[in-house]
Amino acid sequence: MKICHHCRKSVEVDRVVSRLATCPHCESYLHCCLNCALYSEQAPNKCREPQSEHISERQGANFCDFFIFAESSDQGSDKKPSQLDEVRRKFDALFKKKPE
Repeated sequence: MKICHHCRKSVEVDRVVSRLATCPHCESYLHCCLNCALYSEQAPNKCREPQSEHISERQGANFCDFFIFAESSDQGSDKKPSQLDEVRRKFDALFKKKPE
């Protein structure tokens, strides 16, 4: 299943996503770095494709030939919000300053 990076709603896309295609729910561009399976905050140039050119506007439509629309399991965390809240609570409790 493919989801929009902006509204997180499911979108139906063809095999090839045109450069100016937009989400039917929020009108965000679909052919952008934030929807790409190769996008990574940790990678150089924020892309796992070493031959990709630098793109400054990650949310905007681009001409990248390496674009692969990410599956929902590739984007974000697989944890549910309640699980994330629990993890955050445990983390905060671990580093909370204890009264003397």
